[in-house]
Amino acid sequence: METKKIVCYLFSIFLVSIGIAQSGNSYEKEILIKGKDTLRYRILWPIDFTEDKEYPVVLFLHGAGERDNDNQKQLVHGSRLFLDSEFREKHPSIVIFPQCPKDDYWSNISIDRTKKGREKFSFKYGEIPNSTLALVIDLMDQMVNKNFTKNDQVYIGGLSMGGMGTFEMLYRRPNMFAAAFPICGGGDPNSVSEYANKVALWIFHGARDTVVDPTFSVDMVEAILKAGGFPKFSLYDFANHNSWDTAFAEPELLYWLFSNKKKNKE
Repeated sequence: METKKIVCYLFSIFLVSIGIAQSGNSYEKEILIKGKDTLRYRILWPIDFTEDKEYPVVLFLHGAGERDNDNQKQLVHGSRLFLDSEFREKHPSIVIFPQCPKDDYWSNISIDRTKKGREKFSFKYGEIPNSTLALVIDLMDQMVNKNFTKNDQVYIGGLSMGGMGTFEMLYRRPNMFAAAFPICGGGDPNSVSEYANKVALWIFHGARDTVVDPTFSVDMVEAILKAGGFPKFSLYDFANHNSWDTAFAEPELLYWLFSNKKKNKE
């Protein structure tokens, strides 16, 4: 029995590795250097990309487990979502997967790990963004100024640490994004007034999440409603922390995302 478990485990790792390799063949490696800081990221260009056309842009922020400097692990979750041939034909777009180093975090927070179970997060939006998120902001500021970017169709999503980074990015660039899909994340409920009625939101969480308490997402939904927003919210009663698997399987996710356009172009 134990041998079967080991074989299944190794096979699952093999499948994940194959998936990453296939994604990696499509997502080009890039770096952004600013001073002493470096941001490694992958970018998926539309098929038959030309600078004479305009394209939507999707930014995706990975979770804490994919932090590294290999410019590869960030493709583990979500990258294949944008490789579907039918989707790419109907919605040609630019997709960006930056990578956070092991010693940094997307969101500016403090984490209390003194007790077992769910971690305690304290968000510090009043301070400057973490160095890696600051580089992502620089990258996106550059991207929205490109002639080939549809500025009314810039989107963001992320899972776990990336879900937290998504909420902070919305706070720091409330006029940049048309829609966002944070998964099993959280943020500062006091920050949402800047974007609550500007950005379409679909928030996901697993009710059985043993890492990030689902009440973090519940609190953000409540705050957004009070601030005049109308978020979609999917709380999966059966899901633990890997609720991103269920979120990515939502047949309407990408079509909902691309149906949203920023109300006021800048």
